[in-house]
Amino acid sequence: RAQSPLSVAARMTQPTLLILAAGMGSRYGGLKQLDAMGPSGQTMLDYAVEDAIQAGFAKVVFAIRKDFEDAFRNQVGDRYTQRIEVAYAFQQLDDLPEGFQVPAERTKPWGTGHAVRAARSVIHEPFAVINADDFYGREAYRTMAEHLTAISDCDQLSLCMVGYPLKNTLSPHGTVNRGICQLEDGHLQSVEEFTEIGLNAAGQLSGKGLNGTAKALDADTLVSMNFWGFTPALFEYLEAAFIRFLEASIQTPKSEFYIPSLVDALVQSGTSSCPVLTADSPWFGVTYPEDKPRVVAEIQKLTDAGLYAG
Repeated sequence: RAQSPLSVAARMTQPTLLILAAGMGSRYGGLKQLDAMGPSGQTMLDYAVEDAIQAGFAKVVFAIRKDFEDAFRNQVGDRYTQRIEVAYAFQQLDDLPEGFQVPAERTKPWGTGHAVRAARSVIHEPFAVINADDFYGREAYRTMAEHLTAISDCDQLSLCMVGYPLKNTLSPHGTVNRGICQLEDGHLQSVEEFTEIGLNAAGQLSGKGLNGTAKALDADTLVSMNFWGFTPALFEYLEAAFIRFLEASIQTPKSEFYIPSLVDALVQSGTSSCPVLTADSPWFGVTYPEDKPRVVAEIQKLTDAGLYAG
């Protein structure tokens, strides 16, 4: 039976979830995206997709590497095709704009911005972006879905993010990388990627900016955990920024094109504002193998509380 124009329009406003799952997890030592965390073998991806479905997302896109496509489809993607539309995007090292070639010494992917770019042909609606190996909490997905569903014009650039306090995103087993945010009136003013965040020799929280300089950090400052919201208009701006990145850094073997850096540039230039959404949700993730027991225990608590199936 043919759908009415209203029902088609309503369906078109439902957002998509883009899950960045192409990384090997070098510090973790394996494909942590497929590692069991829940009481019945659920992965972090399973919880992400379940939360997205419950929040009203209509499609999920997995950004993965082509070489583990079959294993990924069998272990993850195929289980959701009856509940939500599933699509794939492949982050490939040689997927570059015309005129650029991969340097011989380059072995690692080009970063999260490049992973988002890989989905440019399969996303045509407002969409959220998350890391595959992070647990963001159901309320965060609901808040994001409500914000994205309210967007009326996908041809206009629109940005948003969910922020978390830095102190709630650290690992006791090593340093972490985070996008440190500055806010004004609930809107992002700047976001800077910091690496090697942890306690220094004096017991103070610090990290290194992209210029490599160490800086003290406030434990309560909001950070980006790569839970972003965009309209598909982003891809045009992303492409231009990626070209500028390659022109400046293609010969640096470990350089990466970060989503926070892209958003920061768009905010700083006045191209778009970026409201920061907050949700009463737990965040936790596995950066190091030693983090896993803590994450398993936290998920078990949520399961015992009836929020998730056992």
